[in-house]
Amino acid sequence: MPDHFIEDLGGGVYAIDTDFQRPRFDAAYLVVENGRAAFVDTGTNHAVPRLLAALDRLGLTPASVDWVIPTHVHLDHAGGVGLLMQSLPQARMLVHPRGLRHMVDPRVLWAGARAVYGDEEMERSYGRLVPVPAERAVASHDGMVVTLGGTRPLQLLDTPGHARHHHCVWDARTRGWFTGDTFGLSYREFDTPANGPWILPTSTPVQFEPEALRASIGRMMAFEPACMYLTHYSKVGEVPRLAALLLDEIDEMVALAKPLAAAEQRHEKLQDGLRRMYLRRVREHGCTLPDEQVEELLALDVELNAQGLAIWLDRAARAAAAAAASATPAS
Repeated sequence: MPDHFIEDLGGGVYAIDTDFQRPRFDAAYLVVENGRAAFVDTGTNHAVPRLLAALDRLGLTPASVDWVIPTHVHLDHAGGVGLLMQSLPQARMLVHPRGLRHMVDPRVLWAGARAVYGDEEMERSYGRLVPVPAERAVASHDGMVVTLGGTRPLQLLDTPGHARHHHCVWDARTRGWFTGDTFGLSYREFDTPANGPWILPTSTPVQFEPEALRASIGRMMAFEPACMYLTHYSKVGEVPRLAALLLDEIDEMVALAKPLAAAEQRHEKLQDGLRRMYLRRVREHGCTLPDEQVEELLALDVELNAQGLAIWLDRAARAAAAAAASATPAS
């Protein structure tokens, strides 16, 4: 594996490139305090050798790890948890209560992801999911605090919007949030000298809820964070600017999707609208990459965000129909 797969972000926080999809696309984090450690997100099964190598690189042993904390149970964040924990004798998993059963018995989680990605992609990208023993699994609650190394509090916040089984982790030491997907995606290829990082929200299936996402971002910003540790990808600053951009883009995605609720070829129209939106915004940000490269870098997000928006539209339509039916007086 390359020498640069682990990056020291300061304050005892290390980003580990899991090599999922492409370099610098998917990060797991290692937090170290007084010789004790916690992983936040793990990547897939294929990332586990890198995570264990990171411990060795830092002079730690597998027995040094107290916690494995997936931000949510989507497989690019949590797919490697079960396999990793087989090598960590002291570690417990800390997961959102809505995700706990899926980590202990991942059959439903596997089936849901398989429906989105298909058998071939599941095997290639993720590998078979390994269950976490129930006695080593802990459910978080909103505001819960665990202490790493006796001195470092890590606080859990319930952050729905991207997924209902999502929590984020506040590290008061660095004044940073481990955000999973709640605070969006920021690929380093789009950084510009004049404007720094660019960011976009993610509506990956199947639980995108724009109002809940806006509220979660607001709760996180109330802590006045100095930085965000994104799974996709790594540490970003300029947090107030990025938060404002995210909120604006969520509104634009909703405005794009709503008129297409009943459209023919809806998926293709959502994809086209998202491509146009992202290309316009990266140009406004000062990105000079060719259009073809921008589209290639964002192709997976365009596909998944279009799927997620469609599911959100259909869920809203069903809710409206049910409300109308309940309001109709009986004849």
